[in-house]
Amino acid sequence: MESPTIKSFKLRGTRITAAQLDARERLWPTYGVDVAESEFDLMGAFPDKQKVILEIGFGMGEATVAIAQNFPDVGFLAIDVHQPGIGKLLSLIEELKISNIRVMDEDAHLIVGRMIPDASLDGVHLFFPDPWPKTRHHKRRIINEAFIDLIAEKLKPNGIFNIATDWVPYAKSIEDTFSKSTRYAGGVIERPDWRPLTRFEGQGIRKDHQVTDLAYKKL
Repeated sequence: MESPTIKSFKLRGTRITAAQLDARERLWPTYGVDVAESEFDLMGAFPDKQKVILEIGFGMGEATVAIAQNFPDVGFLAIDVHQPGIGKLLSLIEELKISNIRVMDEDAHLIVGRMIPDASLDGVHLFFPDPWPKTRHHKRRIINEAFIDLIAEKLKPNGIFNIATDWVPYAKSIEDTFSKSTRYAGGVIERPDWRPLTRFEGQGIRKDHQVTDLAYKKL
C-alpha cells in the first residue's frame, strides 16, 4: 500500500560541493540503494545485523553516523532527497569506515509503500521533519493517519517509531494523530540518550525552540 502522493518535503537549492558530488557519484554503487518496483531485501543488505532501522530525512547525516557507530549490530536504511546531504553522508561512511548504513534517494512515501516488506523493521527514526507551520500547508506534513498506518504495516510487533520535532504545534498534532490509532502505544518521552544533539537542533535550542521527543510502539 502506498501513501497519497502529496509530498512532505520541498526540494531546496542543491548548492552541492565538488566533494559531495564526487562522493555521491563514486560511492553510490557501494552504499546506495536504487529505487525499484520490487521489495528490497533488507536482510540481504544487512546479513550480519540483528535489527534494521529505517531513518527518514537524515539532513547532513551527522546523527545517522553517530547512531550507527554506537549500534554496530543494527542496520540503518537512511532516506533523503537532499543531494548535498546524501553526498555528505556517503563521504562520512567512507571516511569513518561504516558498514551498517545504506542510503536511498527518493520520497519516503514511495519507498515505504513499494519497497519495504511488511513486518520487517525494528524501528523508524523521523527526526525534525518539516513542520509546515502555515495552516494551508498542514496537508504536507509527513505525519498523518495514512502514513502512520503504512509504517505500522512495516514495523515488527513491538517495533518503535521515534520522532523528534522542535515545533510545539507539530508535536501536539503528532500526539493527536497517534491518539486516533489503535495500532500504537506511546507518547512524549525524554530525549533518548542515544539520539545525538545535532547542529540543527542546537541552533533551534539557541532560538528557544522547545524540542519534543515522542516514541510509539507497534502493538
